[in-house]
Amino acid sequence: MIHKSVLLEESTDILLGNGGKIYVDCTVGLGGHTRRILEKNPEAFVIGIDRDPFALDLAKENLKEFEGRYTLYHANFEDLDKVLKMENVEHVDGFLFDLGVSMLQLKSPRGFSFQRDEPLDMRMNPQDSKTAYHVVNNYTQKELERILREYGEEPYAKRIAQAIVMYRSRKPIETTGELVKIILSVVPHKHSRIHPATRTFQAIRIEVNEELKSIEQALERTIAFLKSGSRVVVISFHSLEDRIVKNFFKRHSSILKLLTKKPILPTIEEMKQNPASRSAKLRAGEKI
Repeated sequence: MIHKSVLLEESTDILLGNGGKIYVDCTVGLGGHTRRILEKNPEAFVIGIDRDPFALDLAKENLKEFEGRYTLYHANFEDLDKVLKMENVEHVDGFLFDLGVSMLQLKSPRGFSFQRDEPLDMRMNPQDSKTAYHVVNNYTQKELERILREYGEEPYAKRIAQAIVMYRSRKPIETTGELVKIILSVVPHKHSRIHPATRTFQAIRIEVNEELKSIEQALERTIAFLKSGSRVVVISFHSLEDRIVKNFFKRHSSILKLLTKKPILPTIEEMKQNPASRSAKLRAGEKI
C-alpha cells in the first residue's frame, strides 16, 4: 500500500534540528516519518506508537532494514507516558504527531470512507468497543446534533440528526451506504464543494475514537518528558485539531519556544502529488 507521509522533510528537519538521539513517533502509521528520521540521523532511536494494529504490521515490514533502532507499541498516544515508562525513558529529544485518519484506514473495509458501502465501524483500534454503528443507532437526536455541530462543524446538523433518528425508527442503520443516502436526502448538494457526507463522517469518526480528547491528553503528557532543547512537532488536518495544538503551545509558552510563528503548509508541488496533504498544518515548539 502506497502512503505518502505529509510534510515529511519539513517535520523531520525541525524534529532533528536539535541533534538529539531519542525520538517518539506518536502516530507511526506505516512508518514513513520514522523511516525518514532513521535515515537522516544514523544515531537516532525511535519509539513508535500506533493504535491501529494493521498499521503496525506494515510499519514493521517497511522498517525491516533499521531493526534494532526502533521499537513499536500498539497503544493510544494518550498513553505515551506508560509506553515511555516501559522503555525506561525519562527524557526524549522530540515528539512527532501526524494527526487525522490515515490512507490505510480510509482504504480499509472499516467504514471510514463514504465512497464505499461498508459496515459502520470507524474504529482505528478494532479492539475498542465503541463503533460508528453504536453512535448512529443509539445516540439521542440531541447527542447526534451536538457531535455533528461540534466535531463536523456541520451547518445541517439538526436536519441530519432528525433524519437519522427517523430512519432508524424503522430499522437499524447498518452500512455507510445507508448513512450517505440519509444525508443526501436532507442536505442540499448541487453546488457543494465537498461531498455532503464529509463533515458527518468526520464527526462520527472523531466521536468513535475520542480523537480530540486523546490529542489534548497526549500533548499535555509530553511535557514531563521534555528537557532543554526537546521538540514537539505536530501536523494537524482540520481546524479542531489545529486549535488544540495552538492552545497547547500558547498554554505552555513560558517553557516552550515556538519554532513556527505561522504554521508550515505543504508546497503546491506536494499538494499536487498528494491531495490528502491540502489541509495539513505543521506547528512546532522547543523546550527552553
